[in-house]
Amino acid sequence: MRDVDAGPRVLLKRIRQIMVKPMDPQTRLDRFVEEIAQSMVAEVCSAYVLRADSILELYATFGLNPDAVHLSQLRLGQGLVGTIASSSRALNLSEAQRHPAFQYLPETGEELYHSFLGVPILRAGRTLGVLVIQNEAHRVYSDDEVEAMETVAMVIGELIAQGDLKGLSTAGVELDMEKPVSHHGQSLSDGIGLGHVVLHEPRVVVTNLFNEDTDAELERLEKAIRGLRLTIDDMLARREVAFEGEHREILETYRMFAHDKGWVRRMEEAVRNGLTAEAGVEKVQSDMRAKMQSINDPFMRERLSDFDDLANRLLRQLVGNAGAKASNMPQDAILIARTMGAAELLDYPRDTLRGLVLEDGAPTSHVVIVARAMGIPVVGQAKGVVAVSENGDAIIVDGLAGDVHLRPQQDVQLAFAEKVRFRAKRQEEYRALRTQPNITKDGEEFSLMMNAGLMVDMPQLEESGASGIGLFRTELQFMVASTFPKADAQEKLYRAVISESGGRPVTFRTLDIGGDKVLPYFRNAPDEENPALGWRAIRLALDRPGLFRTQLRALLRASAGSELRLMVPMVSEILELRQSRELIQNEVRHLSKFGHGLPNKVYLGAMLEVPSLLFDLDNLMKEADFISIGSNDLFQFFMATDRGNSHVAGRFDTLGIPFLRALKSIADKAKEHGTSLTLCGEIASRPITALALLALGINKTSMSPAGIGPVKDALLKTDIGALRNELLPCLENGIPDRCARTLIEDFAEKHDIPL
Repeated sequence: MRDVDAGPRVLLKRIRQIMVKPMDPQTRLDRFVEEIAQSMVAEVCSAYVLRADSILELYATFGLNPDAVHLSQLRLGQGLVGTIASSSRALNLSEAQRHPAFQYLPETGEELYHSFLGVPILRAGRTLGVLVIQNEAHRVYSDDEVEAMETVAMVIGELIAQGDLKGLSTAGVELDMEKPVSHHGQSLSDGIGLGHVVLHEPRVVVTNLFNEDTDAELERLEKAIRGLRLTIDDMLARREVAFEGEHREILETYRMFAHDKGWVRRMEEAVRNGLTAEAGVEKVQSDMRAKMQSINDPFMRERLSDFDDLANRLLRQLVGNAGAKASNMPQDAILIARTMGAAELLDYPRDTLRGLVLEDGAPTSHVVIVARAMGIPVVGQAKGVVAVSENGDAIIVDGLAGDVHLRPQQDVQLAFAEKVRFRAKRQEEYRALRTQPNITKDGEEFSLMMNAGLMVDMPQLEESGASGIGLFRTELQFMVASTFPKADAQEKLYRAVISESGGRPVTFRTLDIGGDKVLPYFRNAPDEENPALGWRAIRLALDRPGLFRTQLRALLRASAGSELRLMVPMVSEILELRQSRELIQNEVRHLSKFGHGLPNKVYLGAMLEVPSLLFDLDNLMKEADFISIGSNDLFQFFMATDRGNSHVAGRFDTLGIPFLRALKSIADKAKEHGTSLTLCGEIASRPITALALLALGINKTSMSPAGIGPVKDALLKTDIGALRNELLPCLENGIPDRCARTLIEDFAEKHDIPL
């Protein structure tokens, strides 16, 4: 029996010999599968190509029925081949027919074969097909054989990507890169962006695969790694990165990973097996991406994403376009990426960015948090958008609806351009309102503050005309960091926020993590069935007093000589507020003992988000210095509706009578006790709900900066007393349709109030 080649190098040598001979692409692919079968001592080798219609078509085979070529087809996810294509991971089976995904194709004659090894054909992170070998004998293929198949699959990927292979199906392999394409994803940051595609660096394509001199390629790889490390050091030294203190720890983590010996060793092994330096980097990067798709643990996904980012940077070092981002950016750039890190987004010049589209992405992703703070519209979960995009394509990002329109037709472009012009005109009108007093048409005063959480939010305080920061989300610093921020880093951020506020009030919410706010490095977080109702916010902080005390100490020191307003999230009972106050007093005594500066006054408030407090309002108003209604969570718990569940999130109206009655009871008790009351949340940023809040007696609200202009415009034009006289009797008597929305809409239309 013939010996199996010891590794991929001999097979690569034979594949390279086929590559240099003149022949048409189909013949070359046929020769590939024949050579692979012989070199791997396999009875069968087959290549499946993923078409534009998500069908895997058999394009070449050695050992199966040749008449099945171009006739055998599998859907993405169907059978073993479809499973490999959808997961981008290899399958190594000694008895393929026992696997639950196995599907017999009678036209192929494959019933004789038991062992099965299939690997995805990847190029620039995109799955283009599947390469398979089969044997009659029951066996498990070795790691060297898997490595050989994966390496050869890279070469076949380049052959497929050239677009010259022709199938019998009319669908073909090629993607139509000219026709309009629309993708519906998830809205992650509001706004509309019109511009031209800038593909993020995962589209760096490696075309030079085989090395002629292993030692020279290893030297190139080593030189590029040194350059990568120097680039990260330079980024850390840049003034603007130093200013954005919350991102610095991300770059520190990148620097640590750039020195990871295991990562470097895997790339060196790929080069020793016959690949060029850049092909070796892409080989390891493809393996990382395949692992990312099957990992749910947020800590591991963040770490693998960091390695993916590093591989992109390393490829740019090797191909010589490390500085291409800044120089080739159009003035209306829309970034398209599978995924990207927050630090990568900061590499791009901010003044040219008009939007961001991600195939991955979630509301709590680091890059989304930073993009939202920068005011960039973001659409995530736009699956497949990278594959159909090219640099320079016209594109529209609708961050309001979560839609992406690629190469849109002219009428679509004109419609969205008109939308953008209208929004820009309205923004100019809103900016003109900044200096006008916050007084309604009938003389009632109101206060509009903004929500923030990063230093990049702070310029919007002046631009929006906000009265202050009603909610500073301290957890965002933790969410964009790779480890728990140290006390001095926290203090530096808080001190900068106070300085940038220009004397306006700032309310810091203490650490609110848990639930949907996952810290990837917090390994002790439990696996909870209902995380929104579980170990989060003040519950976690009181159970981890060391973490809580570190933050309190940083806040107290940063506020020396001024007032400190602290707000405790998700208070469920008065005891939690008392325990928090006791911890604050202990930290005050500690700092005083060692001569540290202290705030002139510390105000401790509670965020009213849990309905239990509605039945203890008198004690709450006595215990807290101020109250802030967290309307998002309070409505979620009040109506038992998961705001992250698309099936029920829009089922109930925030202007429903029961919820408005609850809000009015809070406002009445705050007035009775003389306790300062603010409402934070989405309902504060919509003119129609803002009118209802002021009519209920809630005259202080905090919202996203973009909401301040429209809300102020509506309130300035409203006789709030007249609205109150119509609304309050309906709360007492009820409204047939169970919500006040129609009443307020009719009132606004009658009095020409913009909603």
